Amino acid sequence: MAWDHVFGLPFLLLDRRYISDRVGNSKLRIHLHENGIERMKNICSLAFPNTLEQIIEERVEWIVDEIGHANGWDYERFPVKHNPETDPHGYLLRDSNGFVLLHTGDSGPCDSIEQRIPISNSILLEMGVPDGDNFPHHHRPVDIIEVAEKHNEKQFLITHSYASGKDEKIGLNMPSLPKNAMQVEDGEIYNLDLSGISPA
Repeated sequence: MAWDHVFGLPFLLLDRRYISDRVGNSKLRIHLHENGIERMKNICSLAFPNTLEQIIEERVEWIVDEIGHANGWDYERFPVKHNPETDPHGYLLRDSNGFVLLHTGDSGPCDSIEQRIPISNSILLEMGVPDGDNFPHHHRPVDIIEVAEKHNEKQFLITHSYASGKDEKIGLNMPSLPKNAMQVEDGEIYNLDLSGISPA
C-alpha cells in the first residue's frame, strides 16, 4: 500500500464520523488483501494517535474475500504489477446487467490485466508517468496507446494522470491518445451500460 493511495483514510473516517454520517447509518466497506488490515489501522494510528480506534471498530467493515458480491457488483481481486512491497491488486467488477469494469489499480502493463481486457466493457487504467525512461510499475502514454489500439473495440478510462486536467494550464500537457482512451476527472459522473461509459 502506497501512502499516496491510502493516507486519506484517516481523514475519510473523521469526515464520516463527524460530518457526513454522524448517526452511523452505514459502515464503510473497505476491500483489501487480508494482510492490509493492520497496515490500514497503523496508518490511522500514525495520523491521529488514540483517536480512530473506536471509529474503526464501529464503522468499518473489512472485506478480504478475493471474489464475492457487494453493493450490486460481483468482484474478483487479482494481482497487478507495481512495487511488490505495496501488495498491489486490481478488481474485475460485474454489475447485474452484465457490464464489466476492469479496475487495474496502480499498475504497469502485465499479463493479469491483459488477460481480463477481452471480457471487460471498460478498462480503468492509470497513467502515472510520461514517456521516457522505463517505468515498469506505471502505464506511460506509449503503453496506453499500444493497449488501446490493440483492443480498439474497448473503452479505456485514463486516471491517476501525471498530465494536467482538461481545463488546467499547469503541469505537463495531456498527450494525444486514441479516441477509445479518455481522461476522466475527479467529480465527473458517468453512465455505465453494455455499450460502454458516457458522461452523465
